[in-house]
Amino acid sequence: MLMADLGDIRLHYRIDGDPDGAPVVFANSLGTDLRLWDKVLPLLPKGLKYIRYDKRGHGLSDATPAPYPMGTLVRDAERLLDHLEVRECVFVGLSIGGMIAQGLAVKRLDQVRAIVLSNTAAKIGQPQMWDDRIAAVRKGGIEALADSILERWFSKPFRETDEFHGWHNMLIRQTVEGYTGCCAAISGTDFYTPTSGLRLPCLGIAGSEDGSTPPDLVRETTDLIPGSRFELIRRAGHLPCVEQPAEYARILTAFLHEIGHG
Repeated sequence: MLMADLGDIRLHYRIDGDPDGAPVVFANSLGTDLRLWDKVLPLLPKGLKYIRYDKRGHGLSDATPAPYPMGTLVRDAERLLDHLEVRECVFVGLSIGGMIAQGLAVKRLDQVRAIVLSNTAAKIGQPQMWDDRIAAVRKGGIEALADSILERWFSKPFRETDEFHGWHNMLIRQTVEGYTGCCAAISGTDFYTPTSGLRLPCLGIAGSEDGSTPPDLVRETTDLIPGSRFELIRRAGHLPCVEQPAEYARILTAFLHEIGHG
């Protein structure tokens, strides 16, 4: 188990692939840990260095008191990559992870040479929606909202599989501080202006059944960056890397080859 002591917080991370390869970094969605990418990683090109981490308040990383500013989550990623001496990575971010990707690319182009914006947007939802969710979780725990959250995450056929129950358990076992802290970070974020100033390779990925960040929203954000590409994965919700890992890996591999990463 790898833990990075960044002073005010310890972040759990994992490295797979070639330790000397070109780096690809993965940031997870709200309510999940680094196992989000388990089914995709074995299908990606050999010879690359794959880095995953649990963001603040999730998985095995420390949970600090909520709320979290988005700048804190971006700084966590920045400091982790500095700790690991990572430069010119491809940063793959899903949902809130995609917001972190946008913020990090704006701040540290030496660390990020390309981004993958998966099931994310420059702005997600309205503050009142997030305030209501935070209040509900504070009152009844994450489990009180789990069914409605998971309906947006996964297509109906997937919700009838045995594997689905593992994702339900992962969601409800995240810390209340971590979950509500990250809800507050999303609520306070509008990256339309900074993201529209980015000039780097960008791939957008959406799921056709995504109830959290619908395809049109993902495409709108991806289109802010000139020359970006957009891909839609059918029969998948908010976490297409879980429902359609082979298709997700195919799209990501093609992008890595296209930009000459590795």
